[in-house]
Amino acid sequence: MKLLSNSFSDGGTIDNKYAMKAIPGGQNLSPHLHIEDVPPETKSLAVVCVDRHPVANNWVHWLAVNISPDVKEIPEGASGTAMPGDTLELDNTFGFQGYGGPRPPAGTGVHDYEFTVYALTASFKAEETQVSEKKFLSLVEGKVAAKATLTAGLENK
Repeated sequence: MKLLSNSFSDGGTIDNKYAMKAIPGGQNLSPHLHIEDVPPETKSLAVVCVDRHPVANNWVHWLAVNISPDVKEIPEGASGTAMPGDTLELDNTFGFQGYGGPRPPAGTGVHDYEFTVYALTASFKAEETQVSEKKFLSLVEGKVAAKATLTAGLENK
């Protein structure tokens, strides 16, 4: 499986327009994502964006689940308005549903934002809408057919 984006390249820099509005130029637009080579046994896809910087402590910026395995593209700015089909966007660590863009604290250096798409062999079920990455991973344990990751960084100087 592959995860690509027209919004940034793997190992590249995230443009400020994808950041929270507190960052100069921030528009909090969810990035474009392109998904390839989904395994045939996949019943649903999930997209997770996590800040891996030690200061962020695995802050979840986006957790979208129950995306149809037929979806190949998630358009730029789709979060909250144009997610495909029966996609469910759970709460991010900011406390609201959908995409919450990067907002690294000033002076903490470059934060790496890891976007991962999971091919799941079942639909995702959770009792609550606020799900940490650790909880998400425990709920999908044994149900991941494949995954692909794309990482890009942003610094708030």
